[in-house]
Amino acid sequence: MKLPPIPHVHLAPFHLHLQPNQRRRRRIRRLLLGVVAILAIATTSAWLALLVTPAQSVSTAGQTIQVGAAEPTLSLSGPGELDLFGQNLPTVLQFNGLIRPKLELTHISLDTQLAQFVEVSTNKHNATGDLSSVLINGWEHYFFWQTLIAGAFAVVLLLAVAGVRRYPHRTTIKVVALGTLAAVALNVGFVVAFAAGAPGTLRQVHSLDDLVGRTAVGAAPKPVGASLPGVQAVVLGDSTAAGLGNPLVKNASSLDTACGRSSDAYAADLASVNGWNVLNLACSGATVADGVLGAQTLGTTAIAAPQFAVLEQASHVSVVIVSIGANDLQWEAMAAMCAMGPTCDDQATAAMFQANLATFTQDYYQLLHDLAALPAHPRVLINEYFSPFGSNVSCLNAEHLTPGKTAALLSRLGTLNQVLASGAKTFGFTTVVPDFSGHELCTAQPFVQGLSNSAPMHPNTAGELAIALADQQALSKLASSTAVMAESTGSQ
Repeated sequence: MKLPPIPHVHLAPFHLHLQPNQRRRRRIRRLLLGVVAILAIATTSAWLALLVTPAQSVSTAGQTIQVGAAEPTLSLSGPGELDLFGQNLPTVLQFNGLIRPKLELTHISLDTQLAQFVEVSTNKHNATGDLSSVLINGWEHYFFWQTLIAGAFAVVLLLAVAGVRRYPHRTTIKVVALGTLAAVALNVGFVVAFAAGAPGTLRQVHSLDDLVGRTAVGAAPKPVGASLPGVQAVVLGDSTAAGLGNPLVKNASSLDTACGRSSDAYAADLASVNGWNVLNLACSGATVADGVLGAQTLGTTAIAAPQFAVLEQASHVSVVIVSIGANDLQWEAMAAMCAMGPTCDDQATAAMFQANLATFTQDYYQLLHDLAALPAHPRVLINEYFSPFGSNVSCLNAEHLTPGKTAALLSRLGTLNQVLASGAKTFGFTTVVPDFSGHELCTAQPFVQGLSNSAPMHPNTAGELAIALADQQALSKLASSTAVMAESTGSQ
């Protein structure tokens, strides 16, 4: 039996109608997946680059600042970050964008920083006009390197994708090249969109204080106590000036006792030599903020009025001598940590020293400013600190103070003295350098109290006399210079 022929069905037109749509949809899907992949790779690369790009170093006024980017947030505006000696602080200035600056300051060259700091206060825009420009320059350099690093991350990620997809060699090159260009372009777009507003804000920065804020230099403490018209000289400061560890003043008040004021302090020596009425306001434990310009708590109940506030009552004072700074830098704590630890120049104590030094610099500037404004215009002597250690420290072996450790302590003491001298020079005051050479600890006739005494490393009676002699020499030179100038003016 013969089967009838199978009818011929024409499917070609239907097939040809569907194929272009399928191909189009497939192309669109591939394009969308490619765009999503590029966006993902670009975003990941940009994020990783922000995390690993090193901050850029910029220098101004003798200082070095690291300029980088803080970790992005979801907020469209907010403060930047400032890392001061390991302490993270938000900036006072607000930055627009998801990506905002992070500045890091770990070390201050304070021998030049103080003079620059003063110029900022008096001639803000002219003295430090380059600070904003160097910060902007560091910000731009940071993102130059961030873009290069983002491109490198994109290459790595694209090669990984090509390996997983097993692309041919030629396809891999094309994908990596085009993908990297796209990722770099998108990274630049991210920077423009989310970080380009920072330079405009950084242009407002004329000093470090513009970033973190600062209490403006205000009026000196209000005068305290009765008028003191008969006082010719006043001593301000800490235990070195008080004469701690030496015999107390006669008829010592409770405040004299709490402050450790001695009849052998250099203030008493100067009074005896010159026939002056010298008022010694120095107090053990005093700092600039808590003792000299602010009240000082002694024990649990006693409070000493600000030394400067009492000084202001001495309307005819002709000489003011200042010995301050050791307590501000926590010198005794540093020395104790140095003795107990294996070394004195570890990162922890170095960070503590830098943080204290930065705070002291601002407080010291406030004190100098107030001294310069005294209506009597007295001659001001700023005493540097003596060196308690010499080349021989064998007597300190039991306290684990080796030559290396004492050298580290002396280095920090030297930095403090540089700050004291720089500030005095800036305000036209006189720096006095007591010389204890040959009379340090472990010598036959030390000017310093031993570690077993009640006030270790403080001047003994001989040491106080050495400081008085150094001050007297400085005053004599000032008097001679004044006499010469007066004579020269009269002859004209």
